This record gives sequence, C-alpha cells and structure tokens, in this order.
Amino acid sequence: MKRKLTLTVHEDVIKYAKRKAKRRGISVSQMFEEVIGNEEANEIETESQRAAKRLLETLKQADSTDTKQDKKLIREFVKRKFSDYL
Repeated sequence: MKRKLTLTVHEDVIKYAKRKAKRRGISVSQMFEEVIGNEEANEIETESQRAAKRLLETLKQADSTDTKQDKKLIREFVKRKFSDYL
C-alpha cells in the first residue's frame, strides 16, 4: 500500500531531484523509493570505507606476485648487503 510522505528539504535539492528524475523518465517518488528501498544504499559509508573498498577491488584484480622462500630471500639480502666486502 502506498502512502503520501512529506519531506522538508532545501529548494535546490528539490530542483536537482526533479531534474534527475526527469532525465531517468521516472517520478521523484519512484526515484526515492528505489534509493531507499535498496538495502545497499541504506549503508552510510565514510570516505575511508569507500577508499578501502576501492583498494580491495584493485587488489582482487591485480596479478599475484611470486613468493620466495624465506631462506632464499635472506641469502639474496645478505649477498647484496655484503657484496662490497667480498
């Protein structure tokens, strides 16, 4: 059952919402219903959370690097560090 809802918002927000709804070919009410009805849109994220999400997505898409055994890494490090003394 649909009911009427009255909201108090700045006039600029109303103008923007009407323009956006018109571009999408839907009513402001329908657009509001889509945004509020979508569970993911209800989650308020901070800028840090959004940045972390983007980083995780980037890491998922990145190629994995080859891993080496610890002993081999230590040998390579020691060799580089002390190569001038040998």
